[in-house]
Amino acid sequence: MAKSQKPNSGRKADAKKKSNRTIYLSAGFLVLLAAAFFLVKGLTAPKTAAPSGASLTSVAETGADVSIAKSEITETAKFIPYNAGGTNMELIAVKAPDGTIRTALNTCQVCYDSGRGYYVQEGDELVCQNCGNRFQISQVEKQKNGCNPVPILEDSKTDDGTTITISKDFLQQSKTLFENWKR
Repeated sequence: MAKSQKPNSGRKADAKKKSNRTIYLSAGFLVLLAAAFFLVKGLTAPKTAAPSGASLTSVAETGADVSIAKSEITETAKFIPYNAGGTNMELIAVKAPDGTIRTALNTCQVCYDSGRGYYVQEGDELVCQNCGNRFQISQVEKQKNGCNPVPILEDSKTDDGTTITISKDFLQQSKTLFENWKR
């Protein structure tokens, strides 16, 4: 009787090995499938596409002051790419409801370190892509030290009536806010 149990227990061990092998192969396949999905999604995601309801200008010259023609700025936020010593940045220029042109860095003063603390325009608001905070365009450059775009204040730019020029020194000093940027 012991001899008949031995072959039977061997079959059970073989069946268990096959079952474990099937589980491991299935798990491995799912991991590979998920990795492939995220790889393809990451490779096909547009890196410089304009946010919904916004326009993207050409890249500002690396290492130079940024000049923005006021006549080209509307209520639709203009997102201006800039490269400061190898760090990709972005500026926002938008016409506020009072007719003034407002400027800011497209990074959140609170969420910037997450890499996703940048804004897209939805109607008359800018929405932080990290925490979802909604920020009124009328408050751009007026509000600071919170979950809002980093304002570019008067001492960091000049306005000659037709053009706003943002200092390259200010941009160079601000590049640390974009070091983890994933836009």
